[in-house]
Amino acid sequence: MNATGPLAQVRGAFSVSAKRGFEVLFGKLAFAFAVIVIVSPAILVFLWMLSLSLKTEVENTAFPPVFIPGTLTLQNFYAVFESSPFALYTLNSIIVSGTATGLALLVGVPAGYGIAKARSNGIAVLILIARMTPGLSYLIPLFIMFRVLGLTNSLTPIIITHLVITVPIVVWIMIGFFENLPRELEESALIDGASLWQAFWRIALPLSRPGIVVAAILSFIFSWNNFIFGVVLAGRETRTLPVAVYNVLTFEQISWGPLAAAALVVTLPVLVLTVVIQKQIVGGLTSGAVKGG
Repeated sequence: MNATGPLAQVRGAFSVSAKRGFEVLFGKLAFAFAVIVIVSPAILVFLWMLSLSLKTEVENTAFPPVFIPGTLTLQNFYAVFESSPFALYTLNSIIVSGTATGLALLVGVPAGYGIAKARSNGIAVLILIARMTPGLSYLIPLFIMFRVLGLTNSLTPIIITHLVITVPIVVWIMIGFFENLPRELEESALIDGASLWQAFWRIALPLSRPGIVVAAILSFIFSWNNFIFGVVLAGRETRTLPVAVYNVLTFEQISWGPLAAAALVVTLPVLVLTVVIQKQIVGGLTSGAVKGG
């Protein structure tokens, strides 16, 4: 009996350990499967777009479809830059997205701080509604205003309209970050004689740097990918990259190679930016989800 008792305990402990190990393994496999299911469509689309851009037009229109190019060619990329001033459009996109993001941070970070400290939930909801409202709702009155002011066919109206996209993003993200900052730090600064602005500038702003990074990245990405404002407000010399890709389409024939190459030119900068600073994005979102003590 004495030998049987310890042996049974060992078997029981082994059984429990094996069960827990199986549950952990099953959880990891289920998570990996879910990630593959969610991510695979986007990866397949990107790979197919890359394949189209590196194939000749004969292979792009072949049936059955050819996924792996027989002969790699960069002619589609050359055609994109030869047929239109894509370098100018790239510069336009950088100016518009960079300026709109900078102005949104300049306005949105203090606004988010004020809303968070005043606990103005109503204003926060209005910001969220403004972010969810389709951009087309703002387009017609803004277009009429810019035409009256004589600002059409320049980058200025595009930058201003992109603030409709970027400012709500920055304000909404920063509200969450400022609400989660420890109040004791700011209260101590106020007790020591600092003004509210000094408390914001020297205490809250440095601590919210991860949130500012996330807000800037998301604002830049949404501004870079915007199409509807550019297609209506931009002139021939002020087009942004999404509009330039749209102009690759013709009524006579769809050239899949140049179209895919143009789409890659638009997608690649944002993709590289996301991959390079993905740790900052995850870290910023994670720190914004933690309540301050």
